Amino acid sequence: MRTIREVITMRQRTSFVPDVMPHLSAGRHRNPRRGACFMEFASYLAGERWSDHPACTDRTLAALARGVNDLVDDERRDELLTLIPRVVGLSGGEELGLVVALRAATEALPVASMERQRVLAAGVLSLCALLEQRGVPSHALRTEAHRVLDTVPDAARWARHHIVTVSARFPHLDTVSSELVVATAVVGTARACIDDPDGALIRMLERAVDDLEALVRPAAPARRSEPAPAPLVRTR
Repeated sequence: MRTIREVITMRQRTSFVPDVMPHLSAGRHRNPRRGACFMEFASYLAGERWSDHPACTDRTLAALARGVNDLVDDERRDELLTLIPRVVGLSGGEELGLVVALRAATEALPVASMERQRVLAAGVLSLCALLEQRGVPSHALRTEAHRVLDTVPDAARWARHHIVTVSARFPHLDTVSSELVVATAVVGTARACIDDPDGALIRMLERAVDDLEALVRPAAPARRSEPAPAPLVRTR
């Protein structure tokens, strides 16, 4: 896997390069001069048209990356840089999005508010069942998700009843549903009453990337991003 510097060097030799390198910031940007969000930078590294919805990355993973990019503090956003080249090429079937949604829900479930815990618990149960039905190699993640469910018994109980009630009317979990689970997980983590919500968001994205790399690039050696520096004191 190339580093960001190596990819940028390659792009400089083969195609148009903006006069200034984009700086990571929240939101969408018309061009690199105005900055870049996580996925806009990924589109640039992939050689695609400037966009925060590039084809190089699974749609649900891209939604997670945009959410994390927008909700982490400005002082912490650069910690995402090492993940950007890793998402380029992580695309494929709908199953990848299901894995991303399950990872996001699993990470957020223990810390989110009760209302969001119920939605996330229902997502975990539905996603685990669907991944098992489709034979997606995600046993370790599904085991972890069920273990986390055991830590929120009230939400899990509500979710099981809810799924039985609505499953006849809505038997399928589609891509839009996966993105809604991801959005709930990201916002729930960002607003959680924990010491380091930014660190939790960054870990959520990193672990989702790890999960998809294991599926898309199984022959590649396992890797993780560099350890995050000590968090700065948050001011509110």
